[in-house]
Amino acid sequence: MPTVTLPPKENALFKRILRCYEHKQYRNGLKFCKQILSNPKFAEHGETLAMKGLTLNCLGKKEEAYDLVRRGLRNDLKSHVCWHVYGLLQRSDKKYDEAIKCYRNALKWDKDNLQILRDLSLLQIQMRDLEGYRETRYQLLQLRPAQRASWIGYAIAYHLLEDYEMAAKIIEEFRKTQQTSPDKVDYEYSELLLYQNQVLREAGLYKEALDHLSNYEKQICDKLAVEETRGELLLKLERLDEATEVYRRLQERNPENWSYYHGLEKALKPSSVEERLKIYEETWEKFPKGLVPRRLPLNFLSGEKFRECLDRYLRMNFSKGCPPVFTTLKSLYSDKEKVAIIEELVVSYETSLKSCRMFSQNDDGKEEPPTTLLWVQYFLAQHYDMIGQQTLALEHINTAIESTPTLIELFLIKAKIYKHAGNIREAAQWMDEAQALDTADRFINSKCAKYMLKAGMIKEAEEMCSKFTREGASAVENLNEMQCMWFQTECALAYKAMNKFGEALKKCHEIERHFVEITDDQFDFHTYCMRKMTLRSYVDLLKLEDVLRMHPFYYKAATTAIQIYLSLHDNPLTDDSKELQADTANLSDKELKKLRNKQRRAQKKAQLEEEKKNAEKEKQLKNQKKKKEDDDEEIGGPKEELIPEKLVKVESPLEEAVKFLTPLKHLVKDKIETHLLAFEIYFRKEKYLLMLQSVKRALTIDPDHPWLHQCLVRFFKGVSESKELPEVVRTVLKQEITRLFGDSNAKSFNQAYLTKHSDSIPHRLAAAKMMVYLDSSTETKAAELATSLDEMLNNRTIQTCTEVLDCLRSGSLGDCKEHAESYRAECHKLYPYTLAFMPPGYEENTKMANGDVSTETEELANEM
Repeated sequence: MPTVTLPPKENALFKRILRCYEHKQYRNGLKFCKQILSNPKFAEHGETLAMKGLTLNCLGKKEEAYDLVRRGLRNDLKSHVCWHVYGLLQRSDKKYDEAIKCYRNALKWDKDNLQILRDLSLLQIQMRDLEGYRETRYQLLQLRPAQRASWIGYAIAYHLLEDYEMAAKIIEEFRKTQQTSPDKVDYEYSELLLYQNQVLREAGLYKEALDHLSNYEKQICDKLAVEETRGELLLKLERLDEATEVYRRLQERNPENWSYYHGLEKALKPSSVEERLKIYEETWEKFPKGLVPRRLPLNFLSGEKFRECLDRYLRMNFSKGCPPVFTTLKSLYSDKEKVAIIEELVVSYETSLKSCRMFSQNDDGKEEPPTTLLWVQYFLAQHYDMIGQQTLALEHINTAIESTPTLIELFLIKAKIYKHAGNIREAAQWMDEAQALDTADRFINSKCAKYMLKAGMIKEAEEMCSKFTREGASAVENLNEMQCMWFQTECALAYKAMNKFGEALKKCHEIERHFVEITDDQFDFHTYCMRKMTLRSYVDLLKLEDVLRMHPFYYKAATTAIQIYLSLHDNPLTDDSKELQADTANLSDKELKKLRNKQRRAQKKAQLEEEKKNAEKEKQLKNQKKKKEDDDEEIGGPKEELIPEKLVKVESPLEEAVKFLTPLKHLVKDKIETHLLAFEIYFRKEKYLLMLQSVKRALTIDPDHPWLHQCLVRFFKGVSESKELPEVVRTVLKQEITRLFGDSNAKSFNQAYLTKHSDSIPHRLAAAKMMVYLDSSTETKAAELATSLDEMLNNRTIQTCTEVLDCLRSGSLGDCKEHAESYRAECHKLYPYTLAFMPPGYEENTKMANGDVSTETEELANEM
């Protein structure tokens, strides 16, 4: 149908519909739509139908909205309004590619429509269609050359396409049009100048950038950025004397900034350690209270000079009572010689302070206050914990707690020591003790909740966090709303450890949604940043969004989800009732009665929890309803609810795992685990070429990784046993396998790996597992190989020993149940605090000791 032109009265109403949409007065907009559409002549007016659909979409009526917009479009295919509205609808559903097509269609019928061009440019930058974005911004510049945003948008398009010189020219042309007096402070003009300078630097035009900085220095508000940029440019241009002056000025401004010292070193180019140290000695005289100039030399000094500087640095910190002193020295612990000097020095302080309250008996200075000894003990506790001597660490921290039982930091470290010793339950208790000393401290509260989650105490952790969440809403929902991802990742890991895969997946998907939201939040900044001229931050934001899923939170959630989906593929969930019937058939009457009581209690508990949840939900719904009535505002369509039972009963777990894997393959290529998880997925899908790709990528990162070795052996065996491979694929695989393994077979390859790494426990374990995988008759030999705890072996840690024990119990090394108990006992002697190596029944005994006997008494009561 051709475009219907509305008469003046209806046209005025249509304009009011547009105004209502812009001002979010959707109910009023619908009234005006009804007035036009109730007239039989205009009952099928395309543009009004489309606007009605758009308005309904904002009220959450998605299906009705789509029907109306499509109907409007059918009635008026040549209307730019209908196509524009259809594009907005697709955009609200995040179907950006479809929305771009709609906008392009709209521009066919009205090629100079500013609003459509702006909307199109927003989607193009959101989708990173940079070529298209440049074209659209050029059209906008031609239509509105007087507008600031037109020039800036066009320059940014070239900047993102890495055509820096063109971007710099456009900004310069635009800058010439800006009338500003040199003395007037104009923040937006200042930001434009700094952005222009950034473009010049990225173009490699360092001299031009330096001249630009000097010319416009007075008009730039951010004086610190000017000085720092000048220092960098002078270093790049090898004008070292001037750079030295700049970095000395910056040092005076902030003597605690590490980067200024690195800049000064580059400018002065010291040829020896003595000359390098001299730079810092001069700074000590200027800034006697400065800590950074005393800390940095410790990185490059050694021997007696190191001891001398360390002595000065530690005395300053201990006298002042500086808790993070150990954290500042942590990076030195990779050097064994330095660790020995640190220990010797601090132990001598402790001995001396105990006997004469001075750092050394030869000191003729004044006595130290009692708190100095406390901070020395606090340091030593962390030091011994770091080098794996937890018994000594606990001795020192307990002595410190006895002397000052109200210092929160001491309990915090005690909890950390127990965590590193492998007893997370004890650690959580001590962290709770620390939290109880100051319930208004959010940091300690969060730390305590994190430890509780690691200990599997999910309910307690939620209650702990609820002290700082919004009243009237459940803590979990509020934390999700606040995108509190550390809590959700820890929750996911806790649920996974408890085999509650549905709940764990729910948390992983919630985190995935947060990242989608963060990506969508860019929309608000595309126009805002050009209006406010925060261009440097805007370009940084775009670069960050491109690599957003590199973030550790996403990586943690994605790897957890992938592992769960792999587990669900290997062991699909069976029907619970069938399992129960099979179990109960083997029980005696007494045991059956006990089980029934247990089930009844669990049912009762579940019922109470369900009622509590429903009451909370009802309360929230009431609040939402009230809010909806109060402000008749835009409400997007409801998100699909994440139901644990549905998530865990997914049809193809491997396909779901691939969804989490894809961003990691693009953005976290440097982590070997990414490629090994990819292998695990493709191994189960029997996609040999993709398996080959994964192991080849992993080999470039760490060819001796134990997990990679297992993947290679399984790949080797899988290829040799596969019968249904296409000839082309088989030829490629044969060539690559010859390149990877030479002429050896899987067994000899495994043996060669074992010979090469016979002194490392994780490598021995990997080889032992593959021995059993290739030949089940080697169980005994494999178990002996993996369970050796010789002092000469490398990587003997709590983590690796726990891994070996898990393998013995799970059957990865064959049927070794008896072996497992003797290995646990040996590990318990080595690591007496570790929960995993405690004797059987230890946890029950501790519960009894703590008075947690409610379940037993309840059972007795039921039996009576």
